[in-house]
Amino acid sequence: MTRLAGILTVLLLAALAALVTAVALGSVQLTPAQTLAVLTGDGDPLHRTLILELRLPRALAAFATGGLLAVAGALMQVLLRNPLADPYVLGLSGGAAVGALASMLLGAGTVLISGSAFAGAMLSTFIVFGLAHGTGSWTPTRLLLTGVVVAAGWGALISFLLAVSPTEELPGMLYWLMGDLSHARRIWPAWMVLVIVVLAALPLGRSLNVLARGPMQAAALGVAVRPLEWTVYIVAALVTATAVTLAGSVGFVGLIVPHMLRLVLGNDQRIILPASALAGGILLTLADTLARTLMAPQQLPVGVITAMLGVPVFLYLLHRSR
Repeated sequence: MTRLAGILTVLLLAALAALVTAVALGSVQLTPAQTLAVLTGDGDPLHRTLILELRLPRALAAFATGGLLAVAGALMQVLLRNPLADPYVLGLSGGAAVGALASMLLGAGTVLISGSAFAGAMLSTFIVFGLAHGTGSWTPTRLLLTGVVVAAGWGALISFLLAVSPTEELPGMLYWLMGDLSHARRIWPAWMVLVIVVLAALPLGRSLNVLARGPMQAAALGVAVRPLEWTVYIVAALVTATAVTLAGSVGFVGLIVPHMLRLVLGNDQRIILPASALAGGILLTLADTLARTLMAPQQLPVGVITAMLGVPVFLYLLHRSR
């Protein structure tokens, strides 16, 4: 517990620094004193509007999204017993994208777009699980292959929706597909899901550690393997759907963060899960800050930044694992 407390303390301080950096940097630079004045309840009214109504909500949305994706990635890596699995591997992002793009095509508002994205992600979850389960049991390999095929089907529908969409709708659709936090709203559900999932997963840490070694070893040690696998899959799907609903398809966070933490901290899920929530939030908050400031006043989709960071890291991990 002492080691866990030390790790979480370091990550909490880093998270605070990332959030302060996010609200201080932008097309209008603010000094640390100006930022602190606003955060303590004082400051210039213009600075208060800039931070409290624009930058801080976006930074909190980025942190929640990154934390959710990293936790989902850690859970999927345990479920599939594959250290390079990610939360999108079962086609959840494709289902969410089809729901969101269809709503955009119909001219729906932001709330309906978010609701359609969540519904599409959960629909993809039920389709993959139903097809992988069939009339008997399912294995990680069967689940993975089913997810890949369903994701390919969603990809075809996404291409169709982009092809038939009006020209003026395409920029918003493409930004959503690349991951974009500029229109993130209603961030409290994402934070609520993140906190509840992390707190609920901590008591299951020992069982998840055993499950990661294989179902036979877990069953021999008294773990109810099948109910635990169902729980992990459903929770990972819910967490991923929440993140995709908030920010679109942001890649590589759920793949890189838990894998890197496992290399540094070991494979104890009681440490990996809360550490993933914090490290994923830190990574995406800093990536979104870079997306806002790199070509200011023009803003880049945060998914572009995470891909530029994630691809070389992923290739390094593949080379290292050889």
